[in-house]
Amino acid sequence: MRNAYRTMPLGDVVRFGNGKSIKPGGSGKFPVFGSNGIIGGSDEYRHENGIIIGRVGAYCGSVSYCAERFWASDNTLVAFPSSNEFDIKFLFYILTNANLSRHAGGAAQPLVTQTVLKQVEVEVPPLPIQKRIAGILSAYDELIENSQRRIRILESMARGLYREWFVHFRFPSHENHPKVPSPLGDIPKGWEVTMLGDVYKTGSGGTPSRTRPEYFEGGCINWVKSQELLDGFILQTEEHITTDALKNSSAKIFPANTVLIALYGATIGKLGILSEDAATNQACCAVLSQSATYGRAFVFFMLLENRDRIISLRLGAAQQNISQVLLRNFEFLKPPAVLADHFSARIEVLLDGILTLQRQIQNLRRTRDLLLPRLLSGQIDLKVD
Repeated sequence: MRNAYRTMPLGDVVRFGNGKSIKPGGSGKFPVFGSNGIIGGSDEYRHENGIIIGRVGAYCGSVSYCAERFWASDNTLVAFPSSNEFDIKFLFYILTNANLSRHAGGAAQPLVTQTVLKQVEVEVPPLPIQKRIAGILSAYDELIENSQRRIRILESMARGLYREWFVHFRFPSHENHPKVPSPLGDIPKGWEVTMLGDVYKTGSGGTPSRTRPEYFEGGCINWVKSQELLDGFILQTEEHITTDALKNSSAKIFPANTVLIALYGATIGKLGILSEDAATNQACCAVLSQSATYGRAFVFFMLLENRDRIISLRLGAAQQNISQVLLRNFEFLKPPAVLADHFSARIEVLLDGILTLQRQIQNLRRTRDLLLPRLLSGQIDLKVD
């Protein structure tokens, strides 16, 4: 069946178009795609059932797919099958596997153009095989999306409980707790306003010298960067460091279940929970629990709920940032230990469920990504009726 594949330029397979500028952050019913995925909503749409390609910037060459109506921003290109000889989901996987960013030009920032992409050669099998390949890979994507949907539900449940108890003060037996004044407004009697540094220790890591490749090559220690903090568990890291790097830099290992917060950069205020011991760079601050009562469950959702208030305290003109000192002095509402224990017991079950689902997603992605090039290249012989 491999001899049925044809090598073709993308320009013969795909019909390209340009995105159009739109004010980001809208809330209409149609998704608006930027180069890094969905960036808002719109009351209008320009395309339907198409592929979105990041055109410029850090996400140049990224590939997304939307089966419904959507708007693509001016930072993107859109792509559709050039004829009914080509299956759109198969083309999505072809483009995903093509590593389009390597075709980028531009002096100031990366840029891909229709002219260049049209010349990229791809191998295309007959339509029945295209559909078979797309069906196999889509099954993995559907399982991934289902797990992501379940994670969103569990996160919503956990965050909802935190707000119900510690923001709206509708906790068990709240009727028996009169309100008293505090620096953060009226709070239930028996609660207290305290600084984060009175309950938690903080720490940050460092970056081993990039001029010493032996600090990274062959490393087996997970090394977390702030852009890897995505408000969930951190299962694996893009880079690893060696024990020598650990000894000869300010990087340090933090234990599993440590909550991290990004101190500056594009992800300022984003959170993560270590699923296993790991080192971090200096842009990550570790918030270290001193007791299970106010452990990962409580501090994660406390920081998540107060993120905007924390970020509003940031300093710096060129690159605004928060600091360990600022965090240690950050005032938050501390409930009684009995109530915090009750909350943690309920939320830990949800967090464990989220971790299990994230691991399932990791395994599904790994399997899909191993299959992707082998299916597209014809290395796996597919039987088609």
